[in-house]
Formats: sequence, C-alpha cells, structure tokens
Amino acid sequence: MSREVVRERPRPPPPAVAAEELQWIFSEEELLLAPSIVDGMSPQEERTLRKKGVNFIFQVGIMLKLPQTTLSTAAVFFNRYLMRNSLKVSPGYKPLHHYQIAATTLFLATKVEENCRKMKELVVACVRVALKDPNKLVDEQTKDFWKWRDTIQFNEDVILESLCFDLSVEPPFKIMYEMLKYYGLEHNKRLRNASWAFLSDSCLTPLCLLFTSRTIAAASLYAGARLADVELPNEDGKPWWEIQYVKLRDVRKACNMMVDLYNPIQGTSENAAIYVNLKSPDVIDMSFQTPQSLENGAPAPPRSEENVVPSTEIMDVDSKPVPEAATKPNEILNGERNSVAPDDGSEEGELDG
Repeated sequence: MSREVVRERPRPPPPAVAAEELQWIFSEEELLLAPSIVDGMSPQEERTLRKKGVNFIFQVGIMLKLPQTTLSTAAVFFNRYLMRNSLKVSPGYKPLHHYQIAATTLFLATKVEENCRKMKELVVACVRVALKDPNKLVDEQTKDFWKWRDTIQFNEDVILESLCFDLSVEPPFKIMYEMLKYYGLEHNKRLRNASWAFLSDSCLTPLCLLFTSRTIAAASLYAGARLADVELPNEDGKPWWEIQYVKLRDVRKACNMMVDLYNPIQGTSENAAIYVNLKSPDVIDMSFQTPQSLENGAPAPPRSEENVVPSTEIMDVDSKPVPEAATKPNEILNGERNSVAPDDGSEEGELDG
C-alpha cells in the first residue's frame, strides 16, 4: 500500500542570512554610482567589462570542470568587488585588469565552495584562456605562469579586504532545484534545462547586485515555466510567489533584465556586434609589486612603452553561445521573437611585465 508523499512547505530564509545578503543589494540608481562610472567610465562600458570578466570566469571554470555553483559564487564576488573599486585609471591609482580580478575571485570561490583545484591547474587555465590558445604549453619554466601565479596570490588579500571578508553566498542554483522538487517538476527535462539556462546566463548581468538569490532563482523558474508551458500551482489560496517568499514585482523585473541580455541594441543590425566599439586597454599592466619582486628588495620597475613587445591577442571570452532553451526569451514575456545579436567584440593585450 503506497503512502502519499507529504510535501514540506518552503521555509523563509533565516533572518541573519537575509540581513547579511541585503547589505550587498543596491538600487539601479546606486549601480550608476559605481566607482568606475563615477571616475568617468560610461555605464555601458562598465557593464561590458563586467560581462567580459564573468565570461573569463566561465571559460576558465569550464576548462577546470568546476560546478556551476562555484562559477556563480565567483561572479558574485567579481560584481561586488567592482562596487567598491574602480576600473578607470586615474592619477595616483592603477586599477587591476578585469581578467586579474576574475582569476582571483575564481580562486576564492573554489575555496569557499570547497571545490579546490591546484594552483598550477588554475594558472595554466588562466594563461590558456587569456592567450586564446587552449593547447598552449604552460609550466613553471614559462614567464606567463609566474606572472599569473603572482597576480592571483598577491591580489587575494586585496579582494578579501574589498569584500570585507564577507564570503557567505547562497547560490541560486540550489534554491531553484529545491523549488523544482517542491512542485515535483525536477524530472521535467524541458523546464529544468530552460530554467537552468536562464539562471546561468543571468550571471552575465548584475542581477546579483539588485535581487536576492531566492528572487533570482524564482525568476529563472518562472521564465523557464513560461517557455515550457508549465503553470506553477497556487496553494491554499496563495499564489506560488508567496509560497516561495518572493515578490511578484521583483520576479517580473528580474525576468525583464534576463530578456534584455538576449535583445540586440536598437539601431544595430542583427549580425553586428553589440559592443564593437568598446575594447579593453591594449596592454594588461602586470607591473605591480608582487611577493617575488619584493623579495629582491626593490619594487617592480615601471613599464616603458619603448619596451613593449608586439601585443598578443587575448582570448575573446565574450562570444558565449546562447543556450537552446534561451533562444526564445521574448516568446516568454512578449509573445514575440527577436534574433540574438552575437557579441563579436574582442580584446587585445599583452602579458609581458
């Protein structure tokens, strides 16, 4: 005789965890006051550099076979760091390159999520992604290995200080899967893949600075349900969003921001690059004082343009393919379909210090 499975109602997030997460939640007006924008960088360029940094994290993570939760945590650290530090060069201030920040936040995330990788493996992956050569031979005998290794180790304390040593992040992937299990939809492949794709691509946006992890998870589930033609049921006269302790206004707002990720900018052709005119500096300046240089008793010498060797192309990690489940985002909310404009912008730089 089979027993009826009794579902446990979702519990609200612990007050201490919710209060801690709210410390890193900003309004859209506050995002326009990020240090880089205040220093003169355009909001569009600042958003582009955020996207490029997260793409770098994803490419390195894929090469290291890291789980999505670790990559999501690294993306959160990356975005939080940029709310307290600028990417704009100013007199007396030399910012870190967004690839340096991305590599260091990924190193921190592997520790926080307990998915550690050897330093050598991480450095090799960073060099191969940065140099756009997945088969490049990298070992302790190459200069790029030591420069990236010193970069990560030297900047780890810098990132930690900027994050106020607040490393508690609740990945939305786990929350969304618990929501699927609550409604008995975890075996619905179409819904599960669509929701996962929306949630994964949301890491390319600053959603983690605007909404809580639970809201982002609910928005991804809602978008996936609309795509898969699945209706989330109400219970005891309460709508599904109240059962999951989220606000419908925030869920819809988050869904609209996800859809904007796939929409081309108005005034551009379907095949034109969205950020074609926005490029990073031609040189990645790695001439900071590293532990290795300090051991020699003298700071690293400043770079001279005369000594710069011909630049080496950095891997274009911004041409991220759009998942199949997310190719029709406008059908979800608007009933229409727009084509996705590929991001063909590339960077050039050089790693010689």
